[in-house]
Amino acid sequence: MKTGGVSQAEVAGPDGPDGAEVAKCGPGQGHAGWFWGDPSDGPPADAPLHVLLLAASRIMGAFYAGTLAQAGLRISPAGLGVLRVLLAGDGLKSSDVAARGLSSPGTLTSVVNTLVREGYVERRSDAGDRRVVRLFVTDKGRQIVEDYYALAAPHWRDAFEFVDPADEPVIRKFFVDMIGQFSELIRKERGT
Repeated sequence: MKTGGVSQAEVAGPDGPDGAEVAKCGPGQGHAGWFWGDPSDGPPADAPLHVLLLAASRIMGAFYAGTLAQAGLRISPAGLGVLRVLLAGDGLKSSDVAARGLSSPGTLTSVVNTLVREGYVERRSDAGDRRVVRLFVTDKGRQIVEDYYALAAPHWRDAFEFVDPADEPVIRKFFVDMIGQFSELIRKERGT
């Protein structure tokens, strides 16, 4: 069954022998309302890790967008992500930015068009091959990234104050390992 473009199986994972995972994580099923938009249910103790990760990612994305709005900056989370990629490798081609940012070229084009219109990024022809267009962060783009980190840092510190310092190395290792694992899976899917 599809809901909002995502099937129960895509969210809940593969069916167990009795279909239990899908049954307990689909919309309107069991205690899965917390995932599908009713946070009052809270996550069940036995929720699959990938379902928890998807829910956490969705909530963190909303928090991230909120920190941008609170900072009063005219840029989207996707735009800020593109600027971060370019600050690490200014002068990349759009396809390279898309690959590093794990986005589609079509999505990236729309984001870059907005960044160019706002004066945060400029397109320049490659000196060696005029057919190649490279992206560069402007001074205004650098400034908005600096402003975001200065204004949002307290919000992010507050967001993670619940983490016990003794647990941080384990959590950090989990995220580093997860980033490596999913990056490798994406490389394999894309054949790169």
